[in-house]
Amino acid sequence: MTFSRKTALVVGVLFILTFITSIAGALAYGSVLSDPNYVTGAGADSRVFLGAFLEILLIITNIGCAVVLFPILKWQNEGLSLGYVAARLVECTFILIGLLSLLAVVTLRQGAAGGDAGSLVTVGKSLVALHNWTFLLGPGFVDGIGTGLILGWLMYRSGLVSRRMALVGVVGGALLATSGIAVLLGVIPQGSPVQGLMTVPEIIWEAFLGLWLTFKGFSSAPVLALVDREQGIREQALQEHAIAPAYAAAA
Repeated sequence: MTFSRKTALVVGVLFILTFITSIAGALAYGSVLSDPNYVTGAGADSRVFLGAFLEILLIITNIGCAVVLFPILKWQNEGLSLGYVAARLVECTFILIGLLSLLAVVTLRQGAAGGDAGSLVTVGKSLVALHNWTFLLGPGFVDGIGTGLILGWLMYRSGLVSRRMALVGVVGGALLATSGIAVLLGVIPQGSPVQGLMTVPEIIWEAFLGLWLTFKGFSSAPVLALVDREQGIREQALQEHAIAPAYAAAA
């Protein structure tokens, strides 16, 4: 198995894991996001902890996608490749802030005995609102710039995957970023059908990437020849470096 095929397999699996962890994390949070009186109720703290754990895994897989892809994408455009890594880091920063806000809700609920219920509910709502904003600006905006526009364009230019699907990524990223801006400016409400519709192409693009790279790998492209040649030179240099001490010892 060549270096590029190994890279494609790892990235494909990581993209699939981003889907699993993001969806499972959102489902695990449950009532902490939907119940405004969570901090004064019985709570479901174990579910919140599980959701936070899954989002930590999401952060790891998100960053992993960018870091593992970088050695190949840099041969197409190193500046944009760095931009993709940076976008993933910014997105994950928003995700981290969001999960911390929900963990703070749990801490608030566990220490709520004897406190003013009205004030507790207000603070709890504020923390959930913070999570919702981080979700909008991270996965709902920066992801459109990074995985949609930047990665989609790099894949289109390099031909590493189907160019038609790469264009879906570019368009999907633009729509996702636009929907985030529209919510931020009050043009459409967060969670509206319009926003949901505008996220569909990006979902299709990322699902395609995960499945394509896992089961098919990169398409033939000139950039792969450069990557595999560089990897071959590195492996040869490592072998020569390992052999040299043996010759010296024998002499």
